[in-house]
Amino acid sequence: MTGELLEYVHKDLDETVMAIGGHYRFTDEVRLPFEGGEILYLKGYALFDATCCGAGGCAYALVYGIVEQWKSATDKQGYCVSRIRPVADETRRREITRRLREKEMLQQVQFV
Repeated sequence: MTGELLEYVHKDLDETVMAIGGHYRFTDEVRLPFEGGEILYLKGYALFDATCCGAGGCAYALVYGIVEQWKSATDKQGYCVSRIRPVADETRRREITRRLREKEMLQQVQFV
Protein backbone atom coordinates (compact mmCIF):
# COMPACT_ATOMS: atom_id res chain seq x y z
CA MET A 1 0.00 0.00 0.00
CA THR A 2 1.17 3.50 -0.70
CA GLY A 3 0.22 6.90 0.58
CA GLU A 4 0.79 8.89 3.68
CA LEU A 5 -1.00 8.02 6.91
CA LEU A 6 -3.51 10.53 8.22
CA GLU A 7 -4.44 11.07 11.83
CA TYR A 8 -8.18 10.76 12.28
CA VAL A 9 -9.53 12.34 15.48
CA HIS A 10 -12.66 10.59 16.78
CA LYS A 11 -14.83 13.60 17.60
CA ASP A 12 -18.39 13.58 18.88
CA LEU A 13 -21.02 12.79 16.27
CA ASP A 14 -24.58 14.04 15.87
CA GLU A 15 -23.62 17.71 16.00
CA THR A 16 -25.50 19.88 13.53
CA VAL A 17 -23.41 22.13 11.30
CA MET A 18 -25.41 25.06 9.95
CA ALA A 19 -24.81 26.32 6.42
CA ILE A 20 -26.39 29.04 4.32
CA GLY A 21 -28.91 26.68 2.67
CA GLY A 22 -29.53 24.24 5.50
CA HIS A 23 -27.48 21.95 7.70
CA TYR A 24 -25.58 18.68 7.79
CA ARG A 25 -24.48 16.20 10.39
CA PHE A 26 -22.49 13.01 10.73
CA THR A 27 -24.49 10.31 12.45
CA ASP A 28 -22.29 7.21 12.47
CA GLU A 29 -18.64 6.20 12.45
CA VAL A 30 -18.43 2.82 10.71
CA ARG A 31 -15.73 0.24 10.04
CA LEU A 32 -16.30 -2.00 7.02
CA PRO A 33 -14.24 -5.17 6.38
CA PHE A 34 -12.15 -4.75 3.21
CA GLU A 35 -9.23 -6.75 1.79
CA GLY A 36 -8.28 -8.29 5.14
CA GLY A 37 -8.50 -4.98 6.99
CA GLU A 38 -11.12 -2.32 7.60
CA ILE A 39 -12.28 0.86 5.91
CA LEU A 40 -13.31 3.77 8.15
CA TYR A 41 -16.15 5.97 6.95
CA LEU A 42 -18.54 8.47 8.43
CA LYS A 43 -22.21 8.31 7.52
CA GLY A 44 -24.27 11.46 7.50
CA TYR A 45 -26.95 13.52 5.87
CA ALA A 46 -27.51 17.03 4.58
CA LEU A 47 -30.81 18.92 4.52
CA PHE A 48 -31.35 21.90 2.27
CA ASP A 49 -34.26 23.49 4.07
CA ALA A 50 -33.30 27.15 4.14
CA THR A 51 -32.87 27.82 0.44
CA CYS A 52 -34.91 30.17 -1.69
CA CYS A 53 -35.46 27.56 -4.40
CA GLY A 54 -36.93 24.59 -2.55
CA ALA A 55 -35.97 21.88 -0.11
CA GLY A 56 -34.11 18.60 -0.41
CA GLY A 57 -31.48 16.45 1.13
CA CYS A 58 -29.13 13.53 0.73
CA ALA A 59 -27.45 10.77 2.67
CA TYR A 60 -23.71 10.35 2.18
CA ALA A 61 -20.58 8.58 3.31
CA LEU A 62 -17.19 10.19 3.77
CA VAL A 63 -14.54 7.47 3.41
CA TYR A 64 -11.35 8.22 5.34
CA GLY A 65 -9.51 5.09 4.27
CA ILE A 66 -7.94 1.89 5.54
CA VAL A 67 -7.43 1.60 9.28
CA GLU A 68 -3.74 1.08 10.11
CA GLN A 69 -3.93 1.78 13.88
CA TRP A 70 -7.27 2.01 15.71
CA LYS A 71 -7.49 4.54 18.55
CA SER A 72 -3.76 4.25 19.22
CA ALA A 73 -3.28 7.72 20.71
CA THR A 74 -5.12 10.60 22.40
CA ASP A 75 -4.98 14.26 21.40
CA LYS A 76 -4.67 17.27 23.76
CA GLN A 77 -8.47 17.51 24.13
CA GLY A 78 -8.74 13.84 25.12
CA TYR A 79 -10.15 12.53 21.83
CA CYS A 80 -8.91 9.18 20.54
CA VAL A 81 -6.77 9.27 17.39
CA SER A 82 -6.50 6.55 14.74
CA ARG A 83 -4.03 6.31 11.86
CA ILE A 84 -5.72 5.89 8.49
CA ARG A 85 -4.32 5.31 5.00
CA PRO A 86 -6.42 7.12 2.34
CA VAL A 87 -7.53 5.10 -0.69
CA ALA A 88 -6.08 6.65 -3.87
CA ASP A 89 -6.55 3.75 -6.29
CA GLU A 90 -9.64 4.29 -8.47
CA THR A 91 -10.40 0.56 -8.81
CA ARG A 92 -10.44 0.15 -5.03
CA ARG A 93 -12.55 3.31 -4.65
CA ARG A 94 -15.14 1.94 -7.07
CA GLU A 95 -15.27 -1.35 -5.14
CA ILE A 96 -15.66 0.46 -1.81
CA THR A 97 -18.39 2.66 -3.30
CA ARG A 98 -20.21 -0.41 -4.63
CA ARG A 99 -20.06 -2.13 -1.23
CA LEU A 100 -21.23 0.97 0.64
CA ARG A 101 -24.17 1.44 -1.70
CA GLU A 102 -25.17 -2.20 -1.18
CA LYS A 103 -24.94 -1.78 2.61
CA GLU A 104 -26.31 1.75 3.08
CA MET A 105 -28.92 3.94 1.43
CA LEU A 106 -26.60 6.66 0.08
CA GLN A 107 -26.76 9.28 -2.63
CA GLN A 108 -23.07 10.21 -2.39
CA VAL A 109 -19.81 8.52 -1.48
CA GLN A 110 -16.82 10.83 -1.08
CA PHE A 111 -13.19 10.02 -0.28
CA VAL A 112 -10.70 12.02 1.79
